[in-house]
Amino acid sequence: MRLRCFVVVELKIEEFKPELAGKMNLYLSAVDDQIRHESDAPSIGIILCKGKNEVIVEYALRGSTKPMGVAEYRLSGLLPEPLRGELPTEAELSREFPLMSLVKLRIEVEREIRLLINGQSEGDRPRVIGSMLVELQRLGLSPQSTDRFQAALQIMNRAAHGIEVNDVDASEAAEIAAAFLAELRTMRKRNRS
Repeated sequence: MRLRCFVVVELKIEEFKPELAGKMNLYLSAVDDQIRHESDAPSIGIILCKGKNEVIVEYALRGSTKPMGVAEYRLSGLLPEPLRGELPTEAELSREFPLMSLVKLRIEVEREIRLLINGQSEGDRPRVIGSMLVELQRLGLSPQSTDRFQAALQIMNRAAHGIEVNDVDASEAAEIAAAFLAELRTMRKRNRS
């Protein structure tokens, strides 16, 4: 017998949280309502997480009427021999996507600003990086290199949106952002002490 159904897979880089089951239930409802054919079996949800607590998973899924499961994944540095020739190397990827490091750096800066602000005020909701820089200034926590970073941020935003950035500008933005990030981390460490 063949099981003809859609399978929705969500890959998370974090531990399982109960709200992930609610999100998966939403996804499954949408798939069943929008694209599932009446002859298909109900869609199945699989949540792959960095880790899980069995008790929390059990309680999170207990009332669900949708078929879903939670599994842990393990990362391995070893790539199976048959795949080594099929997948690009790290060097090939970095040549292919030179601006990805800028995007990653921008994410790290945002995270560090959020941690610095949340240590001073309430709220954990995501905000635009520009408004967080204004909040840092209001709290008297602006690093000295904020003005330079704001210029670099324009280049980082272009990279994040897939707009071409020349190598010189990208390199300069990365250097400024790395210095800004180091300043933020130093400030946060001082504030914790």
